[in-house]
Amino acid sequence: MKPIQMKDVQKTFESFVNKDVYIHLETTNGAYARHFNQKSYNVGAYIRNAKVTFSRARIAGEDGFYRVGLKMDLGWIYAEGLTHWEVDGQGRLLMAGHDDAGRLMVALEISEKPFK
Repeated sequence: MKPIQMKDVQKTFESFVNKDVYIHLETTNGAYARHFNQKSYNVGAYIRNAKVTFSRARIAGEDGFYRVGLKMDLGWIYAEGLTHWEVDGQGRLLMAGHDDAGRLMVALEISEKPFK
């Protein structure tokens, strides 16, 4: 994966707009634990192969940490703390956020086919 370049990611998002796509989104303790300043919290979220259609996609951020919003008819999908991205050989958009130690904090993936 390579560091996020906002213009390139935004262009890739446009290829998925108004299509049925599958979303993989997960967070780990690293994504939220830093806000608590305590190690005792276990937090996380995981969703895989949620079939959605989004009408708008937006990436924003700076200093190497980015947030993404995907606008659906009845709400939003939102991920924060993303740092890296790639389009793999199957045309899937893969995004990840890593902490300073290289640990995964958040992952957002979009595909026109279900994830295995």
